[in-house]
Parts: sequence; C-alpha cells; structure tokens
Amino acid sequence: MKDTLEEKLARFEELERQLSDPETLGNSTRMGAVAREHGSLAKMANKYKRFKDIVSQIQEARELENSASDPDEREMAEEEIASLLPQREALWDELLLMTIGGEDANRSRCVIEIRAGTGGEEAALFAADLHNMYQRYCDKKGWKMQTLDFSESDMGGYKEITATIEGEGCYRELQYESGGHRVQRVPDTEAKGRIHTSAATVAVMPEPEDVEVELNPADYEVERYCASSGAGGQHVNRTASAIRIIHHPTGVVVKCIDERSQHKNLAKAMRILKSRVYDFYQQRDAAARATTRKNLVGSGDRSQRIRTYNFPDNRVSDHRINLTIYKLDQVMLGNVDLVIQELIDHDRQTLRDEMGSLD
Repeated sequence: MKDTLEEKLARFEELERQLSDPETLGNSTRMGAVAREHGSLAKMANKYKRFKDIVSQIQEARELENSASDPDEREMAEEEIASLLPQREALWDELLLMTIGGEDANRSRCVIEIRAGTGGEEAALFAADLHNMYQRYCDKKGWKMQTLDFSESDMGGYKEITATIEGEGCYRELQYESGGHRVQRVPDTEAKGRIHTSAATVAVMPEPEDVEVELNPADYEVERYCASSGAGGQHVNRTASAIRIIHHPTGVVVKCIDERSQHKNLAKAMRILKSRVYDFYQQRDAAARATTRKNLVGSGDRSQRIRTYNFPDNRVSDHRINLTIYKLDQVMLGNVDLVIQELIDHDRQTLRDEMGSLD
C-alpha cells in the first residue's frame, strides 16, 4: 500500500517537472495528456504528502515526549500527539478509499459496456433498464454519460450498448458493476404471470490516456461499411459511415454506427478500442493482481455473477458480500450507491485489516 503511494507521489512529482519542460510545452498533445494525468494524481499526491508530514510530526513529538525532562514539555508533546493521531487516521482512511481499484482507482473517465445475456427480448429490456439505472446514477453524481454505440432489439431493449462516463471517482465506484447481473420478474410479454429469469453482463473499463496506449497502425485494420440502422435513418444506408476496427494482436473488434459522420464514428471507435486493448492487457495480468486483491470485491471479474434483481420482492442481492436490501425500486431509480457504498466499505475494511495498525 505505502509502496504504491510512494510510486504515485514520485510519478506526480515527475509530471510536475514535465509540465515545465520546454519539450512538453512545445507539444500540445503531450502537454494535454501530462496535464490530465497530473490532475488525476494531484488529490492523492497532496493528501499523501500531508499524511507523511503528520507522521513526521508525530515521530518528532514522541521523541520529545521520551527525552524531555521538563514535565511541561512532555505534556505539550502528549497534547500534540493526541491532536495529530486522529488527523493521521482520517487521512489514512481517505487514502485507502482512493487506492481501491489499484492503479486505475482515480481515473475520471471510463467506458461501460452492457450486453444482453440469456433471456431473449427480456434480457435486452433488462440491459436497457441497467443502462437507464446507470444514467440516473451519473446524473445524481454529476458525471457525464455519452453513448458511443448501441444495438437495439425489436422491442426497444439493447442487445448491447457502450458509453463513456466522465467525472471524479467514476471508475473507482463503477468498477464494482463489472460482472453478471440477473433479473427475476414477470415480463410484459408473459400472459400467465410467470416469473422469468434473464441476465445481462456489464463491463466497466478505465479509459486510458492517449500516451498510455500506443496503437501501431500496422496492428489494426479499419473497415468502412454501410450500416442498416443508426442515428441517420436511411442516410446510413447511402453512406459508408459505419466503422469496424480489428486489433489483430489482441483479437479485439470494435464497431461504431452511431454518427452520420465517418470521422466521428472512427474517433468514437478508437476511444473504445484503446480502452478494450488496455483492459485486455490488464485482465491478462489479473492472476497476479488477484494474489494481492483476493479479498477485494472490485476485482472486475467478468465471469462472476455478482447481483440479482428480484422485482416481485423488491429485493436486490449482491452475492459477493452477501448483501440483501429491499429497495430495488430505489436502486433502479439511480440510487445505486445503496449497494456500491457497502462494497466500498467492505473493500476499505479489508485493506485496513490487511495493513494492520499504523503504529
């Protein structure tokens, strides 16, 4: 934990040096990327510097307490220690929260993909419900959610939908949503009132900076084609505005048909591609990370069934921490933090237990 914080602080200080480097200042693209990364690390780095300063003050006060022959000096040192210890604990708790999610914890941009699973049309409708739930959650948090690509079902659900989310802390919180989501309810198409079980999968991926993912043009292939549906109606049938990109080293395939403009679709597709390629390599190293994060629920395991939404009972159950609450109606209205906060608290307590006492 402290090694990670030291690395983050060192990176922050290196970025500060780069911000005044003439070579960086002369490259607007590089300058923008460095400034964004510097900004994303600033809060943690400054908090950690404050934490280290308080630890140093406590150490000095304890040395004075042990060495002072004057009772007044010892009393003054004891009072200072008593004042500093709560500050140290509070800062440490905040730092624990900021490191949940590993090296990507403090990213302010992420990509969310929702796909209908088993259940046909009902699964697609559930995927749309999940998308609406996250949209409402983003609105409550003041985050910006923008659709990049989608494929509708016959009844207005989503076979799949991809969106970007921007806002402070968005990845740290939404990482918990990666996995399988199951719904139990009576579909609108069910004449006999029987409860059906359907599923959808959610993947939340951090969106890396351009400098973090360098895509060699020789490694990917861009295909342009006419889409059969999209924002332009019949327009997309007359113009090859749809984009499909195939990244050969990873096998990642991305398509985007949302915009009438080929250039806009290409730009959107490249954003998705960079996130998926970055995520591919992160997931490839998941086994090593799992060794150190085996007790943390925000591990992003795509194959894990994480949650059940039972509409008849107004119940939502998160299977990772055996959480059950009877407020499904509120959760679907965007109050996802009723679940996410419990998951964050669980991970933070796990980290606190693993770290032990600060003394």
